[in-house]
Amino acid sequence: MKVAVSIPDHLFERTERLRRMEERSRSSVYAAALADYVARHAPDEVTEALSRVCAEVNAEPDEFVRVAGSRILEQSER
Repeated sequence: MKVAVSIPDHLFERTERLRRMEERSRSSVYAAALADYVARHAPDEVTEALSRVCAEVNAEPDEFVRVAGSRILEQSER
C-alpha cells in the first residue's frame, strides 16, 4: 500500500543517510520503523508475544521459585 506522509527535513535526511549505509530501500526502512513503533505501543501485541513465549517454554512450576517468591511476598507484607 502506498501512503504519503510529511516528516521534518532533518529526519528525512538522517533516514536517507542510514538507508544508504545499510543499502536498503526507503520503503523497507519506513516499514521497519512503523513495525517497531506499533510493536512498542500496542500493549495487546506485547501481551500476545509474551504469552506465546510462555507457551513455548511451557515450564512446570519450579519449587525453588515458588518458595523464594513466597518468602519475598511474606517479607514485603511486613
